[in-house]
Amino acid sequence: MPRRREVPQRVTMPDPLYENRLVSKFINAMMRDGKKSTAELLLYDAFDFIKDKTKDDPLKIFEQAVENVRPMIEVKSRRVGGSTYQVPSEIRPSRRTALGIRWIITHARSRSEKNMSTKLAGELLDAAQNKGTSIKKKEDTHKMAEANKAFAHFRW
Repeated sequence: MPRRREVPQRVTMPDPLYENRLVSKFINAMMRDGKKSTAELLLYDAFDFIKDKTKDDPLKIFEQAVENVRPMIEVKSRRVGGSTYQVPSEIRPSRRTALGIRWIITHARSRSEKNMSTKLAGELLDAAQNKGTSIKKKEDTHKMAEANKAFAHFRW
């Protein structure tokens, strides 16, 4: 964190197929070892799978899934007087989206389907319907913050 001035926010270019910045961020988060074309192919295959299965716009389902997974509050460790407290705090919108994307990708990778595109499609469909492991992760985060609400006065 610089002391002198605010860091300018980097603008991500929209993806080539859907012209959507959220899809582009998702592809960048999914990418491993700089293989962007592979990540794009996996996501677009997942979108095709969603389109075949639901007969609905996959972009709308994708945006709904990311919106459902985005957490509102999280807990941060604060050391006060020799003991560590889990202090609940609100999350800024860019971090909310980043956490939601990261959780969807992580839980999609841990699913048991045959290939990554079907795993991703399954996780996106589950998240859009407010079920699945990424939604459970969000609920667990919110429960943890609710349980530690008594320490909210340590926030600064």
